[in-house]
Amino acid sequence: MAERKEIKDFDKLIDRAESLLTRIEEFLPSASPKPDWSALAWRWQHNNGRGYLEAVPHPHRIKLDDLKNVDEQKKIIVQNTEQFVHGYTANNVLLTGARGTGKSSLVKALLSKFSKDGLRIVEVDKHDLTDLPKITSFLRSREERFIVFCDDLSFEAGDAGYKALKVVLDGSVSVTSDNILVYATSNRRHLMPEYMAENLQTQHVGDEIRPGEAVEEKVSLSDRFGIWLSFYSFDQDEYITIVEQWLRHYGIKKFTDDVRGAALQWALARGSRSGRSAHQFARDYAGRVALSSKR
Repeated sequence: MAERKEIKDFDKLIDRAESLLTRIEEFLPSASPKPDWSALAWRWQHNNGRGYLEAVPHPHRIKLDDLKNVDEQKKIIVQNTEQFVHGYTANNVLLTGARGTGKSSLVKALLSKFSKDGLRIVEVDKHDLTDLPKITSFLRSREERFIVFCDDLSFEAGDAGYKALKVVLDGSVSVTSDNILVYATSNRRHLMPEYMAENLQTQHVGDEIRPGEAVEEKVSLSDRFGIWLSFYSFDQDEYITIVEQWLRHYGIKKFTDDVRGAALQWALARGSRSGRSAHQFARDYAGRVALSSKR
């Protein structure tokens, strides 16, 4: 009788233990999914606290020839990327300037040109930059050549990602992997906000100007990019050239004065003569033309 009771109590204990383990497992991070290495591009994502590479099934395959009025910037970044994919030394690249002028599109267009040579892109959100050392360690053993792409990059004072990016750009104790480059876009040249008060820290010693520590710290990050590419707002003629390019892309062959006037009104309403505005106008106009032809 006593033996049967002990067995029953033991079974209850096992059941309680299994129930407890089940509840604990709900809070434990699940194993990260294995990357699909057949993809051309990935995004760094998180699942229950663990980072992993999520394949982008349909990456934006814009072509370099589709990008107008950025010929000098295009020439430099293509040259740098060509060196990189062929195993030669190359630099990290910082693309800065006015919004909508093709910074991000230029990086994405590199995939169309160089994917056959082994180029791959990993997009990392600025909030996940603290994972950069982990990401680079993850990619180090691969044969492909990776651009770690950080779009619309900016920092506030004390951001943890700031130091993580500095480590990856410069290397710490370990050598930076030669199959990884960082390409970043930003509206800020020095990636951090700059304040008038910081200029008051500047010292004048004879003919020498010594910036304050706060300014030096902000400049130090952008200095770690070997190549700086600056992008500027387009003038009216450049904007119209881009509009015509995108209209042709969407099958609109005839560019009349009325279309030109509508494109300029579109830019005026948005306060920006940019490549982005030109693309948005072309999509709107081509869609309206297509719809009217069906009526």
